[in-house]
Amino acid sequence: MKLAAIDIGSNAARCQISNVFNQSGLVTFKRVEYVRYAIRFGEDVFNTGYISEQKINKFIKLLHSFQLLIDVHDVEHFMVCATSAMRTALNSDEVRARVYDAIGLKIQVIDGVTEADLINKVIVNFLDNQNYLHIDVGGGSTEFNIYVNREKMVSQSFEQGSIRHMHGHDSAELWNSMRYWIEENTSRYQLNRAIATGGNINKIFELAGQSTGQPVNLHQIEAVTARIAATSMEDRLTKLLLNPDRADVILPAAEIYLSAMKWAQLDTMLVPAVGLKDGMLHALYEQHYPDRFVINNID
Repeated sequence: MKLAAIDIGSNAARCQISNVFNQSGLVTFKRVEYVRYAIRFGEDVFNTGYISEQKINKFIKLLHSFQLLIDVHDVEHFMVCATSAMRTALNSDEVRARVYDAIGLKIQVIDGVTEADLINKVIVNFLDNQNYLHIDVGGGSTEFNIYVNREKMVSQSFEQGSIRHMHGHDSAELWNSMRYWIEENTSRYQLNRAIATGGNINKIFELAGQSTGQPVNLHQIEAVTARIAATSMEDRLTKLLLNPDRADVILPAAEIYLSAMKWAQLDTMLVPAVGLKDGMLHALYEQHYPDRFVINNID
């Protein structure tokens, strides 16, 4: 069977279609299609409060293309979720109504807690019995979760992300709130390691030259960040091969990841290259096939 997830973030919209295999009660997700487009709602919303008419029209076309892709793959079930930018946009209801009127697609706007809960569904598969700080940095929000023995103990969502930070839509008070939350919970749970999700940390991990499944340390992340900072925007595109929508937000995102690690006094980080879209797929499977056990994801 095939399931699909459409994740509408502040920086990009993503559509992932996965085949789901059940072998003797063990379930594996195998990605068969993945499309990402940098819609950049956050640039509109965090600066003006609204999603622009130009982007609304383009968004409807993008979702229609995702819809067609889902149809040709004979997907059995799919989910469409939007996060921080759509939560914040003053014309969010209008945008979603226009999408539904145009192509019949319903968009679910989820809060930070729900976003973290969905990501939790895949993150737990990569944890052991150590105590972890999970850091998920998006374009418009950052979610922190504390895991002890693979169980989530506490979580918190902050309206801080790579696009917000890049455009200066944050404050010293917000940074202090994040720091206080992490330091308080670090003291309470005695954290051992970080685990991180998000497109920017995936790219930093790749640039650090680490092998899949191996941790990256704080100094490696700092070295990659310094390398990017010393590189012109043109060279980030042509030499580091960053996408245009990644080249400008990767440093603001890195600052959030690094700050969180330092506040938690953590030296190493796992980067499993999964995220909200994967959690959405797991949630779909649990909803429609609750009696079967989910085991892993395969790219």
